[in-house]
Amino acid sequence: MQKIGIGYENYKKIIDEGCYYVDKTLLIRDVMEKGGMVTLFTRPRRFGKTLALSMLQTFFEEEHDSEGNVVDNKKYFKDKLIMSAGEDVLSKMGKYPVIHLSLKSAKQPDFETAFLKLREEIVSEFIRHSYAILSSDVDEEMKKNFALIKSGISDWDEKTANITDFHERKRLLNGEVGKYLTSLLTLSKVLRAYHKQEAIILIDEYDVPLENAYRLGFYDEMVGFIRSLFESALKTNDALEFGVVTGCLRISKESIFTGLNNLEVDSVRGYAFWNYFGFTEEETRQFLAEYNLADHMDTVREWYDGYIFGENKIYNPWSVIKYAKDHIEAPQKFPESYWSNTSANSIIKDMVERADASVKDELDILISGGTIEKRAHEDITYDDIDKNDDNLWNFLFFTGYMKKVSERMEGDDIYMKMMVPNREIMSIYRNQIKAWFDETVKAVDFSDLYKAIKEKDTTKIEEFVSNLLAKSISYFDSDETFYHGFFLSLMYGFSGYTPKSNREEENGRPDVVLYPERPKDPVYLFELKIRKKFNEMEEGIQEAFEQIKEKKYEEGVLDDGYAGVVSFGVCFCKKSCIVELYRK
Repeated sequence: MQKIGIGYENYKKIIDEGCYYVDKTLLIRDVMEKGGMVTLFTRPRRFGKTLALSMLQTFFEEEHDSEGNVVDNKKYFKDKLIMSAGEDVLSKMGKYPVIHLSLKSAKQPDFETAFLKLREEIVSEFIRHSYAILSSDVDEEMKKNFALIKSGISDWDEKTANITDFHERKRLLNGEVGKYLTSLLTLSKVLRAYHKQEAIILIDEYDVPLENAYRLGFYDEMVGFIRSLFESALKTNDALEFGVVTGCLRISKESIFTGLNNLEVDSVRGYAFWNYFGFTEEETRQFLAEYNLADHMDTVREWYDGYIFGENKIYNPWSVIKYAKDHIEAPQKFPESYWSNTSANSIIKDMVERADASVKDELDILISGGTIEKRAHEDITYDDIDKNDDNLWNFLFFTGYMKKVSERMEGDDIYMKMMVPNREIMSIYRNQIKAWFDETVKAVDFSDLYKAIKEKDTTKIEEFVSNLLAKSISYFDSDETFYHGFFLSLMYGFSGYTPKSNREEENGRPDVVLYPERPKDPVYLFELKIRKKFNEMEEGIQEAFEQIKEKKYEEGVLDDGYAGVVSFGVCFCKKSCIVELYRK
């Protein structure tokens, strides 16, 4: 069996180490034939964008080793689909200088450190191409600008070593930022002078620094830098052959791509490149068969399929690979939610926390397996995500947390019917919602509840518990374990008492029991029942009473030496609760 390359994003490393590779090399041909002067691919995280750019770089780049010798990369495409693409395509192999910049590591807490991280990536690319300034074809002005940018890290550290004044440091930072605004333009011109060929520019995860900056409060500064960097490199650059940019969202309203008339955008709604990111049904089937997991196809489909790119089914590649890796040695292992996107998960968390009645209703529909319909629009801005629910649902769609079921057109607008794509994503929604509700419960002052229990005031107990249930999501109303865990969680702050669940008492196990630290204080016992209809709740209370009596719960408590016991019957129906005191 070939090695499974978990986390491998470098195409050459995958080939060199003999890892299993799902052949996406025809993307090379299609970028040339269907792409624009600049092509923006927007796909969810971990759907193969970084690997795709690495593969494009390996094919197109006239690569040089440390001694300046040209590296032959033809071996990396032996037996690959691209080798049947024809001479017009293959003649381009190894013929271009390539600038490859990743922005995915710019997740720092402020603009200065985030910019410095981006600068580090830019400088690294200048160092990689240092061979170019040795040529006499590169004029002195280009060499001077090249050296200035390349030396940026050491110069900055020296200038700011003893600067503590905020305003002075800000002034120096603005000057440093200005130095790098046209850095990719400078590099592409140097490379053209050396290679006698325009450069290809590849930029990976361009929206990561924007999303991070939005979350942490320095959005405008980061937008300004990224906009200028892109304009000089992709819009006003006569040394550009073509560019490819990847990210999760198309962000145009902030003017990141202002005036870029040569931009071709391909999102999850596009058709031209649908099969190059993620695994198709057949690719997934072949991959599992390679590792003797063909009989796991139904499970993998249920958990990790469900995405629709264009009109075609796509599997989450990261999760499929992780699943196979885990199940080669342990075929009976349960499937897991492997795919995580901290930022998008936080969006779901924020959405749940601020949800009004309509959003709660939509969440109820979704986590129950239903669909909702929203107007489709791709030009989402981070600044606008929280301004209306349509923006939020579109963000979740384009980042992989929803899938399209169907489309319709009304006037000039397209409306998408959407649902949660698979069990993996469903578990994220449910866990986020459950975690939010648990945090909501923890933040409540329970003193009135505990007082009502001590005073045997069943009306106040009912009101308190029902008011908390009103904050929950209706999906959980049909889950009996939810009510049990919910009620038990309310009891953990009861001073002087220890809550126990399903502890053996006499002939059975009461649902929740509060045991006092002092044996002279009474034990409080709760037997819980759930009903589907409101008019059956009283019947549930009587069933609870019968169980307390038949199972001799109170006798068991008294046999343990406690001075007394107070028992309650509790019945839940949806977001309502009734409580009655048990009397022998």
